[in-house]
Amino acid sequence: MDSKNIQKSAMHKSAEFTFTPPPAAPVFEPTLEEFADPLAYIAKIRPVAEKTGICKIKPPSGWQPPFSLDVDKLKFVPRIQKVNELEAITRLKLLFLEKILKFWELQGSPLKIPMIENKTLDLYCLKFWVDEEGGFENCNSPKKWRKIANSMGYSQNANTMNFLRNNYEKILLPYEIFEKSKAAILKTVKKTEHKSELNNEKESNTHQIKEVSIESITNVKSEYIKEEKPHTSIKKTKTGSDIKPTTTCENKDGETVKHSRELRRLACYGPGPKMPGLNDEEFDITKSRKRPRYDLDPLADYTCAICQKDHRDDLLLICNGCSDTYHTFCLKPPLNAVPDGDWRCPCCIAAVVHKPAEAFGFAQAEREYTLQQFGEMADKFKSDYFGMSGHLVPTNVAEKEFWRIISSVEEDVTVEYGADLHSMDHGSGFPTRSSLNLYPGDQEYVDSGWNLNNLPVLDGSVLRFINADISGMTVPWMYVGMCFSAFCWHNEDHWSYSINYLHWGEPKTWYGVPGRGAELLENAMKAAAPDLFKTQPDLLHQLVTIMNPNILMAAGVPIYRIDQNASEFVVTFPRAYHAGFNQGYNFAEAVNFAPPDWLKIGRECISHYKNLKRFCVFSHDELICKMALEGDRLDLETALETQKELVNATEEEGRLRTLVAKKGLKNVQRTAFELLGDDERLCEVCKTTCFLSSVSCVECKQMACLLHADELCKCAYNKKTLFYRYDMDELHIMLQTIDFRVNSFDKWMTETKNVLLPTAPDIGRLQKLKCLVDEAEELKIPKCTLLTQLKEEFTKATKNVETIVIELDDD
Repeated sequence: MDSKNIQKSAMHKSAEFTFTPPPAAPVFEPTLEEFADPLAYIAKIRPVAEKTGICKIKPPSGWQPPFSLDVDKLKFVPRIQKVNELEAITRLKLLFLEKILKFWELQGSPLKIPMIENKTLDLYCLKFWVDEEGGFENCNSPKKWRKIANSMGYSQNANTMNFLRNNYEKILLPYEIFEKSKAAILKTVKKTEHKSELNNEKESNTHQIKEVSIESITNVKSEYIKEEKPHTSIKKTKTGSDIKPTTTCENKDGETVKHSRELRRLACYGPGPKMPGLNDEEFDITKSRKRPRYDLDPLADYTCAICQKDHRDDLLLICNGCSDTYHTFCLKPPLNAVPDGDWRCPCCIAAVVHKPAEAFGFAQAEREYTLQQFGEMADKFKSDYFGMSGHLVPTNVAEKEFWRIISSVEEDVTVEYGADLHSMDHGSGFPTRSSLNLYPGDQEYVDSGWNLNNLPVLDGSVLRFINADISGMTVPWMYVGMCFSAFCWHNEDHWSYSINYLHWGEPKTWYGVPGRGAELLENAMKAAAPDLFKTQPDLLHQLVTIMNPNILMAAGVPIYRIDQNASEFVVTFPRAYHAGFNQGYNFAEAVNFAPPDWLKIGRECISHYKNLKRFCVFSHDELICKMALEGDRLDLETALETQKELVNATEEEGRLRTLVAKKGLKNVQRTAFELLGDDERLCEVCKTTCFLSSVSCVECKQMACLLHADELCKCAYNKKTLFYRYDMDELHIMLQTIDFRVNSFDKWMTETKNVLLPTAPDIGRLQKLKCLVDEAEELKIPKCTLLTQLKEEFTKATKNVETIVIELDDD
């Protein structure tokens, strides 16, 4: 489906709310034996689970880790979420509505959104479907308005069609005309302002104004006023200064003073607060600016900022923002009458209405909660909202209500979410070696691989080779949810795996998209809400935007859902987008992990990040090199994947170094990139974290990766230096070391298969079996069918030898 059809489909679905739950993601229930090795089990279910992007794992019934946090001591400040602002299309509608309301308010005519069929008129959709029909001028037949009404989900009778047409003409058409004509108006007014500033500057240089008393101004004789020419060209600048000398007179002391219109105005209205008892309407200068300029100062003559003429003073408006004047009939669209409220000129309206929107994000709540306080608030909210005890609300009812309010412009539901609470700061929900008051039975859970503090650094997880503790990635984050608090569409940093455990509380509802559908989701969201992504291209990386799964499914995105209950795990697979919401008060904990199969997609992610100019969490090349240097710690699968990655990295590095050398780069210098802070080794162009090499310019003092060396600056290559971590010979030696490790595995596997053959000779077989078992331990061969068979055969052979020895002794 192309972008325009995706957007049309999204508009259709947003018109009349419906929600159909996506198909269910798989649920796995490992046996106690399978559950003993987390990474092995996840690898086992991967062929099935990665097709849906997410899955649920229900631990064996006896696995019940204690909740180890001190409930009274944990305090946190949650985020505030206005639920309907999370949804991309609803946010677009709210932003558009805000513009329309500001437009009319600044024109002195505050707008009240009309109602149709017991709902607020959807102005965003109305404009979208009128534009689809070629614009208002082309919507000149009942057939087109019937089509528009149908697209918006309204009835198609004559009254509805007239209602839509009239309100478009009344509310949206003036805004549309303003949008089309603002460029010409702003250009005209800009010239006027420049001229005005020159005039005022010239006048200020040729005239000196004496400081005078208010009394002297109020006693100005009328003949001086009459002597003034009725049509002198005076224009307001944006500073609001009208100062121009008009005449002189003597004060009571006989001093000659100069007078100005601005000073006379000050004499009339005076600075400072008004006194009690005075007529506010008469003396409020701000309100007086609503009236034609000559009412304010009948002696002055002001010109229209558009036509530059000073006639029709009765139809001249003064802007409450910049004080420029405009004829009502010169404006586009023209005003039929002087507005009652405060009025702003086109320049001021454009400045406010088209002010760039701030990046959307979540504000922090003002209140700090304990778990008990947050739970009391959360339970009360849900029971009040549904009119029953929160635990009695079915999950499908809460789910449908969540998507209803999230797609409604009118619903104003605000919730709070204790998200991304660092376990380094607060402690973990799982027991750890540093936990207080551990019971004897807790040690099992302290050491368990399913303890999220252990999983990222287990043997077989490549993240254990990262020296630093990465909060949220290698160190768990915790989440305290309430009904309707949500996590928006995102995939994990570096497209790694993630695992979430719900310690206790009400369910968490998840939606997942497999890695193969990631680009489909990105394209569908951009197509459905193009204006949102135009102003914030990296919106999906901000974790602040959600979209109805049904809209995405209609665009061909494969989506699956799951309800996670207390004591259950949810695993997400590489590049799998996921989103969801909490059904009620609950407590979850999550972390990332990366088995060897992730290494390939991890490198693809770095290439993707370079195109997006997105920062990395860590250097992928640094991780690969560290693994290669510690090859004796690698199991077979990890060694094989590391070998492939190092081959790719070495070939690419060799190619790029040769390329910059041919371009004239001769200065080279070794540097230990790992000792630099990440911000000190960023490529200026793509923002990737450099490790194997970089190019720096002596004059520009900037750094770039070799891929973007040409884009760093225009300086000659002889002024640049290549910084490298390893020379090419060292990289090849590193590659040979990992090759030797892999070949050792291959040799072991070949010899093991041969000794297990039925035709293998019996002479020396026991000794050979023992050597292979010891070698498997030394090589850290992972648990596999071949190793199991070897150990069983060795045990069997050992028993046979014992039997023979006993029989010989008997003889």
